[in-house]
Formats: sequence, C-alpha cells, structure tokens
Amino acid sequence: MDNARPGWEIIVTTLTTKQRNALPDHAFGLPGKRAYPMPDANHARDAKARAAEEYSKGNLSSAEKAQIDRKADGILGPA
Repeated sequence: MDNARPGWEIIVTTLTTKQRNALPDHAFGLPGKRAYPMPDANHARDAKARAAEEYSKGNLSSAEKAQIDRKADGILGPA
C-alpha cells in the first residue's frame, strides 16, 4: 500500500460469514455481542485498533474497550 510506513508490512485478514459464525463466543472481544472477533494475532491487533476508534467516537464504553484490550493482549502476549 502506498500509505504504509517504510519497513512495516500491512496484513489484511478477513473472516467469511461462515468462519465468523463457527467461532466460539470466547473468541470475541465482546462475547455477549459476538463483536471484535480474535481468532488470531492479526485480528487481535485489529480489534484493539477498532476498539480505540469506537471508544474515541463514544460508541464504546471504557469497560468494553478494556475488556477488548485484555482479550487482545492475552492473544498478543508481552510487547
């Protein structure tokens, strides 16, 4: 992509509807809503970024953002 930082690789991963529906509830950042799926590290990074965006827009509570961040951090491991 033209707007990528030099030395950074952009990885785009997608889930089909069938794949998303097959995920267990615990694979989501917000399991009750089945929102912010995190079947792998790429999705965990994306979930953190999307949660930050939605929190700044006022669409996500601080508790929901923290829950998503904890789940993603557990998948990503130590920085």
